[in-house]
Amino acid sequence: MQLTATAAAAAAAAHRQRSWALVLTSVAFFMTALDTLVVVTALPAIHAGLGGSVATLEWTVNAYTLPFAAGIITAAALGDRLGRRRMYVTGLLLFTFASAACALAPSAGALIGARAVQGLGAALVTPLSLTILAAAFPAERRGAIVGIWGAVGGLAVAGGPLVGGAVVQGLDWHWIFWINVPIGLAAAVLSMARLPESRGQDRKLDVGGLALVAAGAVALAWGLVRTTDVGWGSAQVITALCLGAVLIAAFIAWERRVPEPMLPLRLLRIRAFTAANATGFMAMAAITSAAFLMSQFFQLGLGYSPLGTGLRFLPWTATPLVVAPIAGRLADRVGVSPLMSTGLAMQAAGLAWIAMDITAGVSYGELVLPLIIAGVGISMAIPTMPTAALDAVPPADLGTASGVQNTLQRFGAVFGVAIVTAVFSASGGLGSASGVIAGVRPALTTSAGLSLLGALAALAARRRRQVAATSAVPAPALTSARE
Repeated sequence: MQLTATAAAAAAAAHRQRSWALVLTSVAFFMTALDTLVVVTALPAIHAGLGGSVATLEWTVNAYTLPFAAGIITAAALGDRLGRRRMYVTGLLLFTFASAACALAPSAGALIGARAVQGLGAALVTPLSLTILAAAFPAERRGAIVGIWGAVGGLAVAGGPLVGGAVVQGLDWHWIFWINVPIGLAAAVLSMARLPESRGQDRKLDVGGLALVAAGAVALAWGLVRTTDVGWGSAQVITALCLGAVLIAAFIAWERRVPEPMLPLRLLRIRAFTAANATGFMAMAAITSAAFLMSQFFQLGLGYSPLGTGLRFLPWTATPLVVAPIAGRLADRVGVSPLMSTGLAMQAAGLAWIAMDITAGVSYGELVLPLIIAGVGISMAIPTMPTAALDAVPPADLGTASGVQNTLQRFGAVFGVAIVTAVFSASGGLGSASGVIAGVRPALTTSAGLSLLGALAALAARRRRQVAATSAVPAPALTSARE
């Protein structure tokens, strides 16, 4: 009887610990994912409050995404070495205090700097939240639990523009950052009290690779941003773009020689893996840049309120909640390549349709159908892109492949915004509604082109079922920090 009572108490304690792991990691992931797009509908209000050009608005988005992208793999390795809970809580606190700094920023430059620190915190929280969650549950339940975690991220993406618009209109743009503070502090305190500490395999940090890829990405993004002020022929732009290209080439050369690279180049020799990552890069470039543009168009071009803008995003951003689960199941029958290529072609068609319809007198009703088409399209691609990348590699490489895929998708978001901003500034500006409309049309057409490039890349991402069996993956691979 005593043994039975002890076993029951142990089972209840394990259940509580797993419940806390699911709740805390999901809340943290929701918060960091939400901040990727919550700022989009607040950009016009930020512009009105702090001033600056369209390049300033661009850096408000990219300053968060760049360090987020660059730090994911290194953050996971730090968790393996120093303790996953410790680094996870460090990331939560960093994100929380940076959010407060964003809310208190007296200038656009200070806001951009605080957003960069936010991105570093998110880089720690996101991969480690999944690692902690996966380690808390037995292998037979991980698929369903990780599915819940992923659905939380989808909800954050869908709700980001709406939440941002509601907060800006009901309170003030500063509050899109203030709301992170109590949530982040509570999550950090409870994580220290309720989550167990764990470590993984002690991996060497590829600090050289991290420095080279981060510097190269910043140089390329900065060069694209500067075109809005000084033009493509400027010595500043040419120097920055050339420097970025040299640094990326140096990164590739470095990765060939380092014993434990953050990007194993042998994976890039697998055609399906490279194609899947090119698809993800272009897909995120298209959807993030289009969201950036549509927010300016709805508010500054058509005069809608922040909340009205967030609501008008829903036919596009809310469709993953319905379509993505269906697409995920359908991928097992028809394969991932047809779904990705068809979906991104649909998004390209929807965005191109909107670009052609954009005029000063366009009604929102004329845009609903193309928004739905674009939303259904990206919803078909979102759940199949990770599957395409992971199915292309052997089971032993799943953790690394997942880290690479997440990193490249976030870099895609950075470059998508940078490219369309350069196109926008070449044709229009933020000074008037007509200037916004004149710039958005060619820029949104560029977003459609990025989506079409992703559709073409997806044609080469053929699924390899012989390495796709999740049951063949050993438990250490599933709980790898790089997952």
